[in-house]
Amino acid sequence: MTVKKRVSDLTSLERFNMYYKEQEPSLPTNERVRRFIWNPKTKEFCGRTGSSWSKIALFYFIFYAALAILVAICMWTFLQLLDPRQPMWQLDKSIIGTNPGLGFRPLPPEVMSSVIWYKGNDPGSHQFWVKELSKFLKAYKRDDKKAGAGQNIHNCDFQHPPPAGKVCDVDISTWGPCVEGNHFAYHKSTPCVFLKLNKIFAWKPHFYNSSDTLPTAMPEDLKNHIRNLTAHDKNYLNMVWVSCEGENPADRENIGPIQYLPNRGFPGYYFPYTNQEGYLSPLVAVHLQRPKTGMLINIECRAWAHNIMYDRHEGMGTVHIEIMIE
Repeated sequence: MTVKKRVSDLTSLERFNMYYKEQEPSLPTNERVRRFIWNPKTKEFCGRTGSSWSKIALFYFIFYAALAILVAICMWTFLQLLDPRQPMWQLDKSIIGTNPGLGFRPLPPEVMSSVIWYKGNDPGSHQFWVKELSKFLKAYKRDDKKAGAGQNIHNCDFQHPPPAGKVCDVDISTWGPCVEGNHFAYHKSTPCVFLKLNKIFAWKPHFYNSSDTLPTAMPEDLKNHIRNLTAHDKNYLNMVWVSCEGENPADRENIGPIQYLPNRGFPGYYFPYTNQEGYLSPLVAVHLQRPKTGMLINIECRAWAHNIMYDRHEGMGTVHIEIMIE
């Protein structure tokens, strides 16, 4: 507890300071601001002397330098544990999982939409879809495969899988009406839609290895196709099969016949995907040969393999497409 001194107890110097010390006059606001920025009497800048500023600057320099070194050490350690060619967590251990999604091209401009709509007799209307497909298929054109990663591409079939260090070619130049030179048949109101399986590192499909044990939910026309094809060549059992059909009875009436190019599925020699140089995802071109015009047609395409789970509501193993041709 501080005891206040009586005047009689003060020293001579304290009495002098008490009665004769010159009081600092009150300054206007702008002068106080200028004094705060630079005080010529105390040699202070923004309330600190040069010595004080140098000390605090040295402190923060050392602090942030130490922090940067710590982050660099953590990043270096983290990068040493990663393989640039393959993910650390794969298949069941990864967030992606083991069920590849089925996608389609061309994609509508609206992110959440699945409607391919155009006027069949209007070139400007279907030109957007042709350009989108051309852009998507650019990597598959043979002219773009000559340099760089194209040297790694090999022509495969069931008897000749890719050699070590090679990947299989996807030759889109012979897919009948579904080629760029034919505008992918959009100008004829018989559009082509391209299907692809999303890539999952190291995923291998479990094929239906017998045409006698096909799932009951598989469409009958696909079952017949598999039986007829595999009766002559059992190698075709190594396929991830694809089926497309109208979702509702009205859609199935309006969709018309469908042609699949080059096969009705994805051949097994394209799998697994292991981030190979120049790898091209296999494609299936779905050609709607006589869809009914003036009607919105809901189409469900599905991939078939033992380890491709199907759920229409969750979009697992399937893709929803809507086509409207006026």
